[in-house]
Amino acid sequence: MKKQLKLENINKQIKTYLLLILSIMVFGVSAQNSAKDVFGKGVVFGNKDSSFYMKFSSRLQSRFDGTFNSDDSSYTKKYRFRRARFKFDGFAFTPKLVYKIEYDLVNSQMLDAVLKWNFAGNFKLWVGQTKLPGNRERVISSQKLQFVDRSLLNSRFNIDRDEGIQLRHHFNAGDWLIREAFSISKGEGRIYKGENFGNDYTARIEFLPFGKFAGKGDYFSADLKREPDPKLALGISYDYNNNAIKSGGQLGRVLSETRDLESVFVDMMYKHNGLSVMVEYANKKVANGSPVIFNTDGNLLESFYTGSAVNAQMGYLFKNNWEVSGRFTTVSPQAETLNNDLRQYTIGLSRYIVGHNLKIQSDFSVLKEASKADKKIIRLQLELAF
Repeated sequence: MKKQLKLENINKQIKTYLLLILSIMVFGVSAQNSAKDVFGKGVVFGNKDSSFYMKFSSRLQSRFDGTFNSDDSSYTKKYRFRRARFKFDGFAFTPKLVYKIEYDLVNSQMLDAVLKWNFAGNFKLWVGQTKLPGNRERVISSQKLQFVDRSLLNSRFNIDRDEGIQLRHHFNAGDWLIREAFSISKGEGRIYKGENFGNDYTARIEFLPFGKFAGKGDYFSADLKREPDPKLALGISYDYNNNAIKSGGQLGRVLSETRDLESVFVDMMYKHNGLSVMVEYANKKVANGSPVIFNTDGNLLESFYTGSAVNAQMGYLFKNNWEVSGRFTTVSPQAETLNNDLRQYTIGLSRYIVGHNLKIQSDFSVLKEASKADKKIIRLQLELAF
C-alpha cells in the first residue's frame, strides 16, 4: 500500500512538472517572446522593451550507489533520482532587480525564492530564502561538482539555506578582487515550520589576488575554462546561530534544548590549464556550554553535531574532456558527542559532454569509521540539464 501511494505521488509530481513546462512554452508563444534553444542554457523569454526577462531551466541526476561492507561481506545497491529540479530566474522592470526560484521535485520543497537588488554601485541586497555565504563547496551548485556528490565535511558541518536578508559587495584593490557578504537569517533552515528561537548571523570575505576566474570558475568544480593564467580564490566565513534548535543549526533533527553554535570555514580554489585544487576546513562548536543534552538520569540523551573537518580534492581535465580526480576527507567530531571519527578516500572519473550540463561521473570511495568495519562505495551518475 505504501509503495502504491509513493508511486502515485511520484506520478503526480511528474504530471505537474510536465504541465508546468507546457504552460511556460504556451506562455512564451502567446506573448510572442523569443526562446533561446542553446543546450543547457534554459528557455529564455523577454519583452521587446527589455523590461522583463525570464529563464526557465531544469535538471536531473540519475544515480546508482553500490556499498560493500567489510564486516559481513554484504553488498547493497540503490538506483534513484538523486535530484530533479526546475528553476526560474531573470529580472523584472530593470536588470538591477533579479529573482531566482528553484524547486526540488524529489523532496517536494522550495529551495530558493530570492530577490537580488543592485541598489547602489557594487552593493546588492538579497531578500528571501537561499544559500547562506558559507563554505565554498556548499555554495557550488550540486550540478557543478567534481565528484558524484559533496564531501563528508559538507554533509556534517555546512550551514545550507535559510530565510533572511544578505548584503553583498565587491571592490578591486589593484589586481586583487575582494568580495564581502553579510547575512541575518532565522537560523532554522528551509524546512522548519516551528517556533523561531533566535537568529543566525553570517559574514564572509573572499580574496582573489589574480582577479576574476573565467566564467565564475571559482564557483564550479573542474577547470572547464582551462585558465591560461593561474587563478586563486581564498575565502573565510563565520556563522553564529543564536538559540539553534537543530543538531546542525540549519540542518539535522530538532532537539529538546537550544544552543548557540559558532561555525568557521576557511577555503581555497586554484585553477590553471586544466588543473583544479580545492581545500576546505570547517569547525563548529557550542559558544558557551556543552553540545550534549542529558536526560533526568544524567545520561546522554542527544547532542549537537560539533567538531572539525578537512577536505582536499584535486582534478585534472584532459583536452578530450575526461577528468581524473582524487579527494581526501577527515571528520573529527567533538568527543563529548560520542560521534565517530571519519576518513574517506575517493577517486573519480568524469566525462564532460556539454560541460556540467551533460556529463557522466563515477567515483569509488573507501570510508573508514572508528570502531566500525570499512565500507567500499561505488557510484555512477548521469547529469542532464537544459
